[in-house]
Amino acid sequence: MKNKIFPSVVLTILVFFVSSTFLSCKNENQNSSEEKTPVTFTFFSADLSESVPFTDAVAKEITRRTGVTLEVIPAKGEVSDMIDLMVADNSYPDLIFAKGSLSTLVENSAVIPLDDFINKKGENVKRLYGNQLSKLRYSPENPSIYTLGAYEVKKEVNETSGSLQIQNAVLKEFGYPKIKTLEDYENLLLAYMKKYPEINGHKTVGLSFVASDWLWFVDLSNPGNYVLGCGDDGQWIVNQYNYKATYKFLVPKMSAFYKWLNRLYNEGLLDSESFTQSLELWKTKVLDGYVLGTSCPYWQISDLQKEISQTGQVERSFAFLPITAEEGLKEPSLKDYGFSGGWGIAISKNCKNPERAFEFLDFLCSQDAQILTNWGIEGTDYYYDRDGKRIALTDSVQDKKRGIGQWTYPFPQAGSGYKDYTGNFLGKSLRENVERSYNSAEIETITAYGGQLWTDLFPQSDELGISYYGQVWQYPLNTQFQSLVDDVDEFVHQSLVSMILDSPESFDQNWEKMCTQIKKMGIEQAGDEITRMIVSKVEFWQQ
Repeated sequence: MKNKIFPSVVLTILVFFVSSTFLSCKNENQNSSEEKTPVTFTFFSADLSESVPFTDAVAKEITRRTGVTLEVIPAKGEVSDMIDLMVADNSYPDLIFAKGSLSTLVENSAVIPLDDFINKKGENVKRLYGNQLSKLRYSPENPSIYTLGAYEVKKEVNETSGSLQIQNAVLKEFGYPKIKTLEDYENLLLAYMKKYPEINGHKTVGLSFVASDWLWFVDLSNPGNYVLGCGDDGQWIVNQYNYKATYKFLVPKMSAFYKWLNRLYNEGLLDSESFTQSLELWKTKVLDGYVLGTSCPYWQISDLQKEISQTGQVERSFAFLPITAEEGLKEPSLKDYGFSGGWGIAISKNCKNPERAFEFLDFLCSQDAQILTNWGIEGTDYYYDRDGKRIALTDSVQDKKRGIGQWTYPFPQAGSGYKDYTGNFLGKSLRENVERSYNSAEIETITAYGGQLWTDLFPQSDELGISYYGQVWQYPLNTQFQSLVDDVDEFVHQSLVSMILDSPESFDQNWEKMCTQIKKMGIEQAGDEITRMIVSKVEFWQQ
């Protein structure tokens, strides 16, 4: 039924075809002139572990309009190592998404400034970023623009995973009790495991996550500050009044989450394989239904949530709740960070046709391109109803097989809170769409706690304040300080694992040893540099 278009819908499409075409003409004509000669650009993406062919329906339409095809090069191993190798060989792809290794490319003059292109040919860039354009500048000392993307200019948050997740089955079993703190969470795990020591033929696991590789940053490190009410500035805690940045593990109260994990491990609630297992093994455990709780970002668990429902055990899907270390703290998932600029796609100095490469990025900034990458192709993936509202012809927010959502990140994104020239929001994550995506167990849990969306249960953005400096994890550190921070992060990762798996009596001593060592490594100097960058950036953005 969902793939059929009834006569009334067909009529609606026909009625609005002329009007929607008219609406798009002005914008589209600004973005595509005469037919372009074909060109292929190599594109390195730090976030892809395998290549993605540029052959889906959306990609083919992008090629039709621009003449551009992408040859995607995935990251194999550490991104920083791959970038270092590019520098050593003086060999670069045409387009590069380097994430935190952008500074290496800039310092080695491996990527070109885009300012002249933007001034002469970047009408869509200027229209998309508007008064946020200055936030794309690299730094106050080097105010050139090197990248476009990778995050939303205007975001509307209707989806979140919170700091910790717990199975809907656990909440239902105990009548949807008050669950606000780590202690509440722990008590529920204990009670449920005592009642159900096995699930689906497996020994019940209380809490399991992935901290064996880079995912430790989001599954193990980030929850530590979330449960304290501190926002996402990566490995830093920033004083919101004087902008002083402190490496998060030097903040005394940061030990609370890890001391709690240490207790859970010694109580038999924490899966010791959390520190060695692969993402795929963790997913298998979760899909088998015997993992009661986890800690991960929404992008890591959202697709898995749907897969759990499809296995016929919808009650084993997860609830997303604002869990904090103690009552009175505000879980920061809905904090408004504004647009941070920062990471994005750069054009390398080796690109044989940088003008065409920029035109391609400029096209992706156009509203027509934003509609295409977010919604697909009109008449096949969406239509406009009689009120001019854009309606998806698929139940999925993303349909990667057709390319819907595939070419948004890390390319320029207007954002889910951005209204286009048709009067519709560009993002599909509107309240009604998100609510419609919930399974029956999610709806039952949210209703029991008095909301319609998971986000209704969290402290709202206006309660959490606005960040005037963006998010520190997007700041490009020079290679000296980046190397220092990388070394400290690696040491902390190993130290956290060791102390969590040690006895509770040794925890405080182990924590102090870790803090003493990272001070000796010079992390406080990096904090001073971050503080200087924040203050400079705030002043720079206000110019």
